[in-house]
Amino acid sequence: MQDLDAASVRRAVIQKLEGFQRAGLTHWNRITPLPIAADSVTSASIVGPDLIMPEPRGNQVSLAHFGTMSAMSRVNPAAPTENSSLPTAAMFEPLNLPRSERISQLALLAERVGACIRCQELVNSRKQTVFGVGNPEAKILFIGEAPGADEDAQGEPFVGRAGQLLNEIIKACRMKREDIYICNVLRCRPPGNRLPSLEEAGHCREFLDAQIALVNPEYIVCWGSTAAKNLLRSEATIGKLRGQFFSYGCAKVLCTYHPSYLLRNPAAKKDVWEDMRFLFRDMGVDLTSKV
Repeated sequence: MQDLDAASVRRAVIQKLEGFQRAGLTHWNRITPLPIAADSVTSASIVGPDLIMPEPRGNQVSLAHFGTMSAMSRVNPAAPTENSSLPTAAMFEPLNLPRSERISQLALLAERVGACIRCQELVNSRKQTVFGVGNPEAKILFIGEAPGADEDAQGEPFVGRAGQLLNEIIKACRMKREDIYICNVLRCRPPGNRLPSLEEAGHCREFLDAQIALVNPEYIVCWGSTAAKNLLRSEATIGKLRGQFFSYGCAKVLCTYHPSYLLRNPAAKKDVWEDMRFLFRDMGVDLTSKV
Protein backbone atom coordinates (compact mmCIF):
# COMPACT_ATOMS: atom_id res chain seq x y z
CA MET A 1 0.00 0.00 0.00
CA GLN A 2 1.32 3.42 -0.90
CA ASP A 3 2.29 5.65 2.03
CA LEU A 4 -0.35 8.23 2.83
CA ASP A 5 0.60 11.88 2.98
CA ALA A 6 -1.30 13.57 5.82
CA ALA A 7 -1.87 16.85 3.94
CA SER A 8 -3.14 15.03 0.83
CA VAL A 9 -5.52 12.88 2.84
CA ARG A 10 -6.75 15.91 4.76
CA ARG A 11 -7.51 17.78 1.53
CA ALA A 12 -9.25 14.75 0.06
CA VAL A 13 -11.43 14.35 3.15
CA ILE A 14 -12.41 18.02 3.12
CA GLN A 15 -13.23 17.93 -0.62
CA LYS A 16 -15.38 14.84 -0.13
CA LEU A 17 -17.28 16.44 2.73
CA GLU A 18 -17.82 19.59 0.69
CA GLY A 19 -19.30 17.43 -2.08
CA PHE A 20 -21.76 15.93 0.41
CA GLN A 21 -22.70 19.42 1.58
CA ARG A 22 -23.32 20.71 -1.94
CA ALA A 23 -25.50 17.66 -2.57
CA GLY A 24 -27.75 18.70 0.32
CA LEU A 25 -26.52 16.36 3.06
CA THR A 26 -26.51 18.10 6.45
CA HIS A 27 -26.19 15.23 8.97
CA TRP A 28 -25.34 11.55 9.08
CA ASN A 29 -26.02 8.95 11.72
CA ARG A 30 -23.23 8.30 14.15
CA ILE A 31 -21.70 4.85 13.68
CA THR A 32 -19.65 3.13 16.34
CA PRO A 33 -16.20 2.53 14.80
CA LEU A 34 -14.72 -0.93 14.58
CA PRO A 35 -11.85 -1.67 16.98
CA ILE A 36 -8.43 -1.04 15.47
CA ALA A 37 -5.38 -3.09 16.29
CA ALA A 38 -2.64 -1.30 18.16
CA ASP A 39 -0.18 -1.77 15.32
CA SER A 40 -2.60 -0.38 12.70
CA VAL A 41 -2.51 3.09 11.25
CA THR A 42 -4.56 5.43 13.45
CA SER A 43 -6.90 8.09 12.16
CA ALA A 44 -4.75 10.73 13.84
CA SER A 45 -1.68 9.62 11.92
CA ILE A 46 -3.58 9.88 8.64
CA VAL A 47 -5.60 13.02 9.23
CA GLY A 48 -3.07 14.81 11.39
CA PRO A 49 -3.56 16.85 14.56
CA ASP A 50 -4.70 19.98 12.70
CA LEU A 51 -7.88 18.38 11.35
CA ILE A 52 -10.36 18.85 14.17
CA MET A 53 -13.36 16.57 13.89
CA PRO A 54 -16.70 17.97 15.10
CA GLU A 55 -18.31 16.76 18.26
CA PRO A 56 -21.39 14.60 17.57
CA ARG A 57 -24.77 15.94 18.66
CA GLY A 58 -26.87 13.06 19.91
CA ASN A 59 -26.67 10.30 17.36
CA GLN A 60 -25.89 12.61 14.47
CA VAL A 61 -22.90 14.59 13.30
CA SER A 62 -23.54 17.96 11.65
CA LEU A 63 -21.84 18.55 8.33
CA ALA A 64 -21.97 22.30 8.94
CA HIS A 65 -18.90 21.95 11.15
CA PHE A 66 -17.00 20.48 8.26
CA GLY A 67 -17.98 23.38 6.02
CA THR A 68 -16.56 25.80 8.56
CA MET A 69 -13.53 23.61 9.01
CA SER A 70 -12.91 23.73 5.28
CA ALA A 71 -13.23 27.50 5.19
CA MET A 72 -10.69 27.76 8.00
CA SER A 73 -8.45 25.22 6.29
CA ARG A 74 -7.44 23.67 9.63
CA VAL A 75 -3.77 23.83 8.81
CA ASN A 76 -0.69 25.24 10.44
CA PRO A 77 -1.12 29.03 10.08
CA ALA A 78 2.53 29.29 9.14
CA ALA A 79 2.07 26.96 6.18
CA PRO A 80 -0.77 27.95 3.80
CA THR A 81 -2.40 25.28 1.70
CA GLU A 82 -1.15 24.78 -1.83
CA ASN A 83 -4.10 26.56 -3.43
CA SER A 84 -4.69 29.19 -0.74
CA SER A 85 -3.41 31.92 -3.06
CA LEU A 86 -6.05 31.09 -5.65
CA PRO A 87 -9.29 30.46 -3.80
CA THR A 88 -12.70 30.65 -5.41
CA ALA A 89 -16.17 31.31 -4.06
CA ALA A 90 -17.08 27.67 -4.67
CA MET A 91 -14.52 26.62 -2.06
CA PHE A 92 -16.51 28.33 0.66
CA GLU A 93 -20.17 27.43 0.49
CA PRO A 94 -22.48 29.79 2.44
CA LEU A 95 -23.34 28.33 5.84
CA ASN A 96 -26.89 28.89 7.10
CA LEU A 97 -25.97 28.51 10.75
CA PRO A 98 -27.87 29.76 13.79
CA ARG A 99 -26.60 33.04 15.27
CA SER A 100 -24.90 31.41 18.24
CA GLU A 101 -23.03 29.01 15.97
CA ARG A 102 -21.89 31.83 13.68
CA ILE A 103 -20.57 33.75 16.68
CA SER A 104 -18.64 30.77 18.03
CA GLN A 105 -17.20 29.83 14.63
CA LEU A 106 -16.16 33.42 13.92
CA ALA A 107 -14.47 33.48 17.33
CA LEU A 108 -12.56 30.31 16.48
CA LEU A 109 -11.55 31.77 13.15
CA ALA A 110 -10.40 34.97 14.87
CA GLU A 111 -8.16 32.87 17.11
CA ARG A 112 -6.53 31.30 14.07
CA VAL A 113 -6.04 34.72 12.51
CA GLY A 114 -4.44 35.97 15.72
CA ALA A 115 -1.94 33.11 15.60
CA CYS A 116 -1.17 33.47 11.89
CA ILE A 117 2.52 33.98 11.04
CA ARG A 118 2.40 33.47 7.28
CA CYS A 119 3.57 36.99 6.38
CA GLN A 120 6.71 37.47 8.44
CA GLU A 121 7.10 41.16 7.66
CA LEU A 122 3.58 41.85 8.87
CA VAL A 123 4.06 39.69 11.94
CA ASN A 124 7.14 41.67 12.88
CA SER A 125 5.45 45.07 12.45
CA ARG A 126 1.89 44.53 13.67
CA LYS A 127 0.63 45.26 17.17
CA GLN A 128 -2.26 42.87 16.69
CA THR A 129 -4.38 41.35 13.98
CA VAL A 130 -7.60 43.07 12.92
CA PHE A 131 -10.21 40.40 12.30
CA GLY A 132 -13.61 41.96 11.72
CA VAL A 133 -16.63 43.26 13.61
CA GLY A 134 -20.35 43.53 13.27
CA ASN A 135 -23.52 41.55 12.96
CA PRO A 136 -22.80 37.84 12.29
CA GLU A 137 -26.12 37.69 10.46
CA ALA A 138 -25.62 40.93 8.53
CA LYS A 139 -27.43 41.42 5.25
CA ILE A 140 -24.55 43.64 4.10
CA LEU A 141 -20.84 42.91 4.46
CA PHE A 142 -18.23 45.62 3.92
CA ILE A 143 -14.70 44.79 2.73
CA GLY A 144 -11.92 47.33 3.03
CA GLU A 145 -8.25 47.27 2.18
CA ALA A 146 -6.05 46.72 5.24
CA PRO A 147 -5.71 48.05 8.79
CA GLY A 148 -4.06 51.41 9.33
CA ALA A 149 -2.34 52.72 12.43
CA ASP A 150 -5.59 53.33 14.32
CA GLU A 151 -6.96 49.93 13.40
CA ASP A 152 -3.70 48.22 14.37
CA ALA A 153 -3.85 49.96 17.76
CA GLN A 154 -7.52 49.22 18.46
CA GLY A 155 -7.91 45.87 16.71
CA GLU A 156 -11.01 46.94 14.81
CA PRO A 157 -11.42 47.85 11.11
CA PHE A 158 -12.36 51.37 9.98
CA VAL A 159 -11.86 53.31 13.22
CA GLY A 160 -9.63 56.14 11.95
CA ARG A 161 -10.63 59.18 9.87
CA ALA A 162 -11.80 56.97 7.01
CA GLY A 163 -13.80 54.93 9.49
CA GLN A 164 -15.49 58.04 10.84
CA LEU A 165 -16.53 58.96 7.31
CA LEU A 166 -17.76 55.41 6.76
CA ASN A 167 -19.90 55.75 9.89
CA GLU A 168 -21.45 58.89 8.40
CA ILE A 169 -22.22 57.01 5.19
CA ILE A 170 -23.81 54.19 7.17
CA LYS A 171 -25.92 56.69 9.12
CA ALA A 172 -27.02 58.39 5.89
CA CYS A 173 -28.18 54.96 4.72
CA ARG A 174 -30.41 54.76 7.81
CA MET A 175 -28.41 51.95 9.36
CA LYS A 176 -26.09 51.49 12.32
CA ARG A 177 -22.52 50.25 12.21
CA GLU A 178 -23.51 47.22 14.28
CA ASP A 179 -26.07 46.24 11.61
CA ILE A 180 -23.26 45.53 9.14
CA TYR A 181 -20.31 43.14 9.18
CA ILE A 182 -17.00 44.87 8.42
CA CYS A 183 -13.63 43.33 7.56
CA ASN A 184 -10.59 43.87 5.32
CA VAL A 185 -8.69 42.07 2.59
CA LEU A 186 -5.72 41.97 5.00
CA ARG A 187 -5.83 41.39 8.75
CA CYS A 188 -2.45 42.91 9.55
CA ARG A 189 -1.26 46.46 8.98
CA PRO A 190 1.28 46.73 6.15
CA PRO A 191 4.32 48.82 7.17
CA GLY A 192 3.83 52.44 6.22
CA ASN A 193 0.23 51.69 5.23
CA ARG A 194 1.41 50.41 1.86
CA LEU A 195 -0.91 48.36 -0.33
CA PRO A 196 -1.13 44.63 0.41
CA SER A 197 1.06 42.50 -1.82
CA LEU A 198 -0.49 39.73 -3.88
CA GLU A 199 1.23 37.15 -1.68
CA GLU A 200 -0.09 38.73 1.51
CA ALA A 201 -3.61 38.95 0.13
CA GLY A 202 -3.36 35.33 -0.97
CA HIS A 203 -2.30 34.22 2.50
CA CYS A 204 -5.24 36.08 4.06
CA ARG A 205 -7.82 35.18 1.43
CA GLU A 206 -9.10 31.99 3.02
CA PHE A 207 -9.89 33.94 6.20
CA LEU A 208 -11.87 36.46 4.17
CA ASP A 209 -13.79 33.75 2.36
CA ALA A 210 -14.48 31.97 5.64
CA GLN A 211 -15.94 35.16 7.10
CA ILE A 212 -18.13 35.61 4.03
CA ALA A 213 -19.31 32.00 4.27
CA LEU A 214 -20.13 32.27 7.97
CA VAL A 215 -21.91 35.64 7.79
CA ASN A 216 -23.57 34.63 4.50
CA PRO A 217 -24.56 38.18 3.45
CA GLU A 218 -26.92 39.06 0.64
CA TYR A 219 -24.74 42.01 -0.39
CA ILE A 220 -21.02 42.74 -0.30
CA VAL A 221 -19.62 46.24 -0.72
CA CYS A 222 -15.99 46.49 -1.83
CA TRP A 223 -14.60 49.79 -0.63
CA GLY A 224 -11.79 50.73 -2.99
CA SER A 225 -9.85 49.07 -5.77
CA THR A 226 -7.80 46.80 -3.48
CA ALA A 227 -10.92 45.13 -2.09
CA ALA A 228 -12.58 44.92 -5.51
CA LYS A 229 -9.55 43.53 -7.31
CA ASN A 230 -8.85 40.93 -4.64
CA LEU A 231 -12.40 39.70 -4.24
CA LEU A 232 -13.40 39.73 -7.91
CA ARG A 233 -9.98 39.01 -9.46
CA SER A 234 -10.46 42.04 -11.65
CA GLU A 235 -7.96 44.65 -12.82
CA ALA A 236 -10.68 47.14 -13.76
CA THR A 237 -10.75 50.51 -12.04
CA ILE A 238 -13.44 51.43 -9.54
CA GLY A 239 -14.77 53.90 -12.10
CA LYS A 240 -15.53 51.01 -14.45
CA LEU A 241 -16.80 48.67 -11.72
CA ARG A 242 -19.26 51.12 -10.20
CA GLY A 243 -22.98 51.16 -10.88
CA GLN A 244 -23.47 47.43 -11.36
CA PHE A 245 -23.68 44.24 -9.38
CA PHE A 246 -21.26 41.35 -9.57
CA SER A 247 -21.77 37.91 -8.06
CA TYR A 248 -19.65 36.23 -5.45
CA GLY A 249 -21.16 33.00 -4.22
CA CYS A 250 -24.76 33.87 -3.32
CA ALA A 251 -24.01 37.55 -2.68
CA LYS A 252 -24.40 40.57 -4.93
CA VAL A 253 -21.22 42.64 -4.98
CA LEU A 254 -21.09 46.42 -5.35
CA CYS A 255 -17.82 48.33 -5.77
CA THR A 256 -17.30 51.96 -4.79
CA TYR A 257 -14.62 54.40 -3.70
CA HIS A 258 -12.79 53.89 -0.41
CA PRO A 259 -13.57 56.47 2.31
CA SER A 260 -9.88 57.43 2.45
CA TYR A 261 -10.15 58.38 -1.23
CA LEU A 262 -13.13 60.58 -0.36
CA LEU A 263 -11.04 62.38 2.25
CA ARG A 264 -8.59 63.32 -0.51
CA ASN A 265 -11.27 63.87 -3.17
CA PRO A 266 -14.46 65.17 -1.53
CA ALA A 267 -16.15 65.60 -4.91
CA ALA A 268 -16.38 61.81 -5.21
CA LYS A 269 -18.77 61.66 -2.24
CA LYS A 270 -21.69 62.17 -4.64
CA ASP A 271 -20.58 59.08 -6.58
CA VAL A 272 -20.56 56.99 -3.41
CA TRP A 273 -23.99 58.31 -2.50
CA GLU A 274 -25.25 57.24 -5.94
CA ASP A 275 -23.76 53.79 -5.31
CA MET A 276 -25.48 53.53 -1.92
CA ARG A 277 -28.80 54.55 -3.47
CA PHE A 278 -28.27 51.91 -6.17
CA LEU A 279 -27.57 49.28 -3.51
CA PHE A 280 -30.54 50.13 -1.32
CA ARG A 281 -32.94 50.41 -4.26
CA ASP A 282 -32.14 46.77 -4.95
CA MET A 283 -33.03 46.09 -1.31
CA GLY A 284 -36.34 47.87 -1.79
CA VAL A 285 -35.33 51.03 0.09
CA ASP A 286 -35.45 54.54 -1.40
CA LEU A 287 -32.85 56.57 0.49
CA THR A 288 -34.19 59.84 -0.95
CA SER A 289 -37.68 59.39 0.50
CA LYS A 290 -38.63 60.86 3.86
CA VAL A 291 -38.71 58.44 6.76
